[in-house]
Amino acid sequence: MSADGTWNTTMNTPMGAQQGTLTITTSGGTLTGKLKGAQGELELLDGKVDGNNVSWKANITSPMAITLEFSATVDGDAMNGNVKLGMFGNSSFSGTRA
Repeated sequence: MSADGTWNTTMNTPMGAQQGTLTITTSGGTLTGKLKGAQGELELLDGKVDGNNVSWKANITSPMAITLEFSATVDGDAMNGNVKLGMFGNSSFSGTRA
C-alpha cells in the first residue's frame, strides 16, 4: 500500500511525546510532503521510497537547529520507525493514516 496521504504521528522525544500531522506524496522512488507540529510546518527533504520503506529529513530551528532524519516502514494504515535527533540520539515514532 502506498504511503501517500495524511498521517497522525507521535514522536517520542527527550522532551516528551510530540504530536504531528504528516502529509506525504510519492512518485516513483521520491517522497515529498510536510510535517506540521509544535515547531510549525516543516518541508520534508531528501524523501525516498523503497517498497514499504520510506525516509526523509526535516530541519527544525526551535528549541535549537537540528536536522531530524526519519526512516519508517508503512504497513497498511500504520507507520512505524525511527528518527535521529541530531546529537540527542534516536527516538521512535509511529503514525496512523488519518
